[in-house]
Amino acid sequence: MLSDETASVAGDQGVMHDAPLLFGIGDRVVMGRTSTRILGHARYSYGRGFWDEFCGVDEAGETCWISVDEGDVVRQTRLQADDAPKNQPPFKPGETLYFDSATFTVTEVESAECIALRGQFDEALTVGEIYQFVNASAGDEALLSGEFWGQSAAWFYGRWYDPFDIQVERQ
Repeated sequence: MLSDETASVAGDQGVMHDAPLLFGIGDRVVMGRTSTRILGHARYSYGRGFWDEFCGVDEAGETCWISVDEGDVVRQTRLQADDAPKNQPPFKPGETLYFDSATFTVTEVESAECIALRGQFDEALTVGEIYQFVNASAGDEALLSGEFWGQSAAWFYGRWYDPFDIQVERQ
């Protein structure tokens, strides 16, 4: 977690309006062969709606992010700078990106605002911060996402899961 194994505790910040959730903080979520303990919940608004991001750790203690948007669920891990794509904005829908011997097509280019936080995260998040992001998909259910703010960038890689195939152990 943030600062050499020290977690950043966000507590409750912003207004997290009640909405149906597949899982929450403390739950163990099994997607495929990977189990993730949920530690933090962030909500992002993109104008016409919102989506939820959950920060968690797997059995090996590695951080991942699970995003839930209109019932679509994706689990991603952050790419290290040396492994991340070198592409920079601006991006356009339909544009082609290449990563890990695969071809990705840009499907979404948007900006989003962090509107609420609960729990612990592996990075410092701030309610009100605005991010530019790009999502690019490959034909094998893979997703490549980039986030851009100020002079910073972060890339994430993962795959989509059918919400009916997800197992949740409530805490």
